[in-house]
Amino acid sequence: MNKKLICALLALGAVASMSVPAQAADFQDYARVLRVTPRTQQVNQPQEVCHNEIQRVERREESHAGALVGGVAGALLGSRFGRGQGRTAAAAAGAITGAIVGDNIGDRNEGTQVEERPVRRCEVQDNWVTRTDGYQVDYEYRGHQYSTVTPYEPGDRLQVRVSVVPAQ
Repeated sequence: MNKKLICALLALGAVASMSVPAQAADFQDYARVLRVTPRTQQVNQPQEVCHNEIQRVERREESHAGALVGGVAGALLGSRFGRGQGRTAAAAAGAITGAIVGDNIGDRNEGTQVEERPVRRCEVQDNWVTRTDGYQVDYEYRGHQYSTVTPYEPGDRLQVRVSVVPAQ
């Protein structure tokens, strides 16, 4: 029975080894680089640009003295005309007219001051830059030409992974 068991195990092992597919063999090698072309793109990086300007501001010194003096003078002058209620109306009209004329005369005599102050002005400007985002690499391995994109410039040689699998 021992012989039968050994023969059965040997037969089973022979059958099992026939049905197991061959494993692929992977290894590293180097290919010759034929051409490297940088891949670039235009990228906008906006930036703020600022400068200082001098702004002139005119400032009037306002006074109501002209209107006040004119109103009083107009009321006094208007009160000399008319009688009774007419005198009151004439004084009111004189006060209004005198205030307007006095304000206009006062405006001509008022001083205007000019102030200069720095003002910071900023604006966002486009800033287009060229950025390399990889390298198109054409290479040759064992008489065949291939192409790939790498994130780095490979130099004269490119490391490749080779996988050998039996044909079926």
